[in-house]
Amino acid sequence: MKKAILTAALLLPLAGALAAEEYATPRDAEQMVAKAVAAIAKDGSKVYAAITGKDPAWVRGDLYPVVYDLNGKVLAHGQTVKMVGKDLIDLRDVDGKAYIRERMELAKQKPSFWQDYKFVDPISKSIQPKRMYCERSGEIVVCAGVYLR
Repeated sequence: MKKAILTAALLLPLAGALAAEEYATPRDAEQMVAKAVAAIAKDGSKVYAAITGKDPAWVRGDLYPVVYDLNGKVLAHGQTVKMVGKDLIDLRDVDGKAYIRERMELAKQKPSFWQDYKFVDPISKSIQPKRMYCERSGEIVVCAGVYLR
């Protein structure tokens, strides 16, 4: 019995570390966006299809890219295929923040930026604060985000 308790006590921190690895870091988001921007510049719509098709190269745990045109229309979405083709410019988070409109305004002003809002975490299925990293590349905006815990 003591051995089982000791084993559990030793493994508990490891289990927490493994669970934490499911969640992306800000650096992961920046790297995902840079990778997507480069791939889109090279292969365009093929990359949109791979992102939307949840290709493992583009979806990892809670991290996935989203590609918009500068008007807030979704061109590719690594989590929800139903979003592709939709104009989300007036979409609001639970606090009423028009976060896509804000995102597009920021993209028109800056080549890259971080933005905060609230969104449903695909792992926990709960509403969480989220920080999205975005880069503008020509007429598109590529973003990937992390949940703040």
